[in-house]
Amino acid sequence: MTVVKTVLSALIIFGILIFSHEFGHFITAKMCGIRVNEFAVGMGPAIFKKQKGETLYSLRALPIGGFNSLEGEDDDSDEVGAFSKAPVSSRILVIIAGALMNFIVGFIILSILTSTSAVLASTTVSFFYDDASTHESGLEIGDKILSIDGRRMLTVDDIVYELARIRDGKADFVVERDGEKVELNDITFDTYYDEEIGSNQVVLDFKVYAKPKTFANVVSESALWTLSVGRSIFVSIVDLITGHVSVNQLSGPVGIVSVISESASRGLYYVSYLAAFISINLGIVNLLPLPALDGGRLLLLIFEAVFRRKINPKYEAIINVAGMALLLALMMFVTYNDITKLIR
Repeated sequence: MTVVKTVLSALIIFGILIFSHEFGHFITAKMCGIRVNEFAVGMGPAIFKKQKGETLYSLRALPIGGFNSLEGEDDDSDEVGAFSKAPVSSRILVIIAGALMNFIVGFIILSILTSTSAVLASTTVSFFYDDASTHESGLEIGDKILSIDGRRMLTVDDIVYELARIRDGKADFVVERDGEKVELNDITFDTYYDEEIGSNQVVLDFKVYAKPKTFANVVSESALWTLSVGRSIFVSIVDLITGHVSVNQLSGPVGIVSVISESASRGLYYVSYLAAFISINLGIVNLLPLPALDGGRLLLLIFEAVFRRKINPKYEAIINVAGMALLLALMMFVTYNDITKLIR
């Protein structure tokens, strides 16, 4: 049953995220008058096809991606509705629409989780455990935590995430106390060594107040939660680049399925949150200015919009091929990394 639950959860999550991303490209292309020759969910051999109007709709065997085949996308075409003949503004909209749809799906899922939760957590301290180190080093009940180590706290998840990043058990806080901003340097936490992560982790020794569960608070909290998840993903990317986090912590499809399995065993809430997290992650990663990703194509279109001329197709093809090769190499690395973790 665990295997069945994992497989179903993975198929549903991948299916929703792939479909929503590609549908964003598809519907925007249609609205901009660009011809879509094929709309495909999945990769590899087709297991279902249906022609409707000018578009072939297909479901393919491997749930690891999808695509829209746009007329004139990779070459010059004189056909009506060719992507290459569309205004650059329309082409930019089509390229970013997939990521925007992922952000929207993530927000919708987080809104459902927020509206069905028992309470809405604030960022204001309400309680300390006995002998709390944070209380002894300056934090007080009623302090609204505004920032930790210079990073603004939008939600209680931000607090947990930021404290998970500190290694020496100390952090600089800015709080709102009695209507004034107060700087609290070297707030101290007790720490313990986490063998799974391989580093010291802090002990969270305080709780926060709940907020009234009104419609406005639910919408506001959902929006802040979406921004918080997006920022944590961006910070994680920066941490990888700067070496703050080991590249061995990168995961691909195998690792994601492993996490889905763990989430499925804990319940629908965790599976739903993971789906939102992956959706927002997919949107951000796709917009990175790297060849073979939507962000790489967006960069070329911005160049065209600014300088009023296109990149030489020969150089664009070289860039895309090189980018695809690097992307495949990265996928091979993370897959090997994921399998090694499973074996261990």
